[in-house]
Amino acid sequence: MIIQLNYDNEDAVIAFAAKELGEYLSRMLPCTIQQNGSGSEADLRISLSTHSEEKHDQFRIHMQRRNGYILGSNSRSVLLGVYHYLHTLGCRFPAPSKKYEIIPAITEDCLYISYAKSASFDHRGACIEGANSLENVLDFVDWLPKLGYNSFFLQFSVPYTFLARWYNHENNPYTWENTDGANGAAPADAKPSKKPYTLEDAVSHTAVIESAMAQRGLLLHKVGHGWTGKALGFSSVAWQAEDRPLTAAQREITAQLHGVRDLFCHVPLNTNLCYSNPRAVDTFVKAVTDYAGEHPEVSCLHIWLADDCNNVCECDECRKSTPSDQYIHLLNRIDEALTAKHIQTKLVFLLYLELLWPPVKERLHNPDRFILMFAPISRTFEASYDLSQKLPPIPPYRRNHISLPSGLTENLSFLQGWQKTFSGDSFVYDYHLGRAHYGDLGYVHISRIASEDIKKLREMGLNGMISCQELRAGMPNWLPNYVMGHTLFDEELSFDQLVKEYYQAAYGKDYQTVIDYLSKLSELGSCDYMNGKGPRENPSMAERFQEILKTADEFLTVIDSHRIPLSQGAADEGETDAPACNACAAFQYDSPFWRLLSYHRQYVLLLGKALYYMANGENRNASQNWNAFREYICRMEPYFQEALDVYRVTEITGNHAGLKRLSQDA
Repeated sequence: MIIQLNYDNEDAVIAFAAKELGEYLSRMLPCTIQQNGSGSEADLRISLSTHSEEKHDQFRIHMQRRNGYILGSNSRSVLLGVYHYLHTLGCRFPAPSKKYEIIPAITEDCLYISYAKSASFDHRGACIEGANSLENVLDFVDWLPKLGYNSFFLQFSVPYTFLARWYNHENNPYTWENTDGANGAAPADAKPSKKPYTLEDAVSHTAVIESAMAQRGLLLHKVGHGWTGKALGFSSVAWQAEDRPLTAAQREITAQLHGVRDLFCHVPLNTNLCYSNPRAVDTFVKAVTDYAGEHPEVSCLHIWLADDCNNVCECDECRKSTPSDQYIHLLNRIDEALTAKHIQTKLVFLLYLELLWPPVKERLHNPDRFILMFAPISRTFEASYDLSQKLPPIPPYRRNHISLPSGLTENLSFLQGWQKTFSGDSFVYDYHLGRAHYGDLGYVHISRIASEDIKKLREMGLNGMISCQELRAGMPNWLPNYVMGHTLFDEELSFDQLVKEYYQAAYGKDYQTVIDYLSKLSELGSCDYMNGKGPRENPSMAERFQEILKTADEFLTVIDSHRIPLSQGAADEGETDAPACNACAAFQYDSPFWRLLSYHRQYVLLLGKALYYMANGENRNASQNWNAFREYICRMEPYFQEALDVYRVTEITGNHAGLKRLSQDA
């Protein structure tokens, strides 16, 4: 069969879409792919094109014998249409790595289908967190449109800190030199590279990432935190402390706390300015205006203040206003400066910490410029929003004495308060995969919460979601992101059907057994407990962790049924160099998902023991088992690097769950 793909070669995104379509179709059925051919011998001609330049993503697919087309509302929508068509033909993209893809064999008759789709929400993206190699980020960017996402957020002016954590091997002394960690083997005594990751490295890597995004037509979100440090003359590309004292000029525009103007806890990025000081405002406005003018490729520029709370200026002039009123005044000044320079970049403003309290007097003068971003970082993930409840009143704002809301209705009260002052475009910036997910050892619960949350966004008055998350969130699998992407594109999709689709692709004939197993782990775990909510000594949680250990232990027989002994040749090539464990000592598996599930089981046993002992009040045993858990995941990171962020899980289990303090006390 000859398939001819016709498209405008001058449109890089559509050209990439045609390349992807041709490559996958050639793997699915016997065919020859012609790119922009002119002959008459083609059995099927497929046209890829746009019918407008609308920002809203929608596409129409019409395939019949001899002729067909994929028509999008913009170039990115053509690519989204290509991936959706491939999905309809049976392709599955269950992880941000091509080695996990499932590409079926089909017959020619399967090609001929017609349908149209329109995205449910305009904001469908993720934001980089954790520790990542360049390859991790590129794999994730490649994965996003395959699930229906349309944007990616690179925090700060460059995402230095998220890359440096990997390349400087933070929280893992065993990761080997000069590799992305995705393949191959490393000796057990491998040491990290002595060469530190530099800002210049990050700038170079960022250019590669942004080029990959542009190739796919993905919307680029940038910066967020860092503007306050920039205004003070610091680079502010990480939460790094500064030891050098402020100059008199810097001190003059810094927030006054307890009668002193200085960096808050020595961190510029966490330090607020004196927003009643005209020079502070002018400096902030100039920093944003200069950056926007130099970076026209940015679709949405995030304007955030300091990343900490109870640290706003207490001077007499600032006390005459509220932080949110000062924030709106600042945003209006930025809009005026950008308008004067004919810069059309959208600005994203943040409802977060003190800025959850809506402004009293100030309003945005040009609301079309702005996008509201609701960031309920302190929310619980034990449940989804209950929109049937009456919302409580917003508590009075108390300067530098606020407490963040943890309840879902309390968080919605703040959102509703802001919506009374701003009716423009908006989305939620949520944290399903930021911290709490480590408490869900099966990933079924957190996936269900994400699905339910997304299906309530329209009623909440929000136009989508950006997930603030680790990119390497695949333990035991990548179901949460799969559910998020597909549901953000089509809010009508059934959660249970997505789970079935995902597990059938990943685990084959035993998929229901895996669903039952991981669902039980999810039911027994607790996102809130992992996130530090509630007492650490908790008999009820101890019982649940004990049951988790029993469940994981009993599942070994199922995993063993999917093991295949390695051939002698494979063993001779070094595939048995890993530390002894069920996951990769002397066996391979039916699929990479079963191999990962074997590793995940050992992960659950080790972490579960540490959490059990902590909940049971046995602190010394908790500390010892946490250390054993850390040793294991550090040693194993070379073999499962794409699935587990060792830096981040160490930080969360240690600092948020509380195991680090127990280890220090012991």
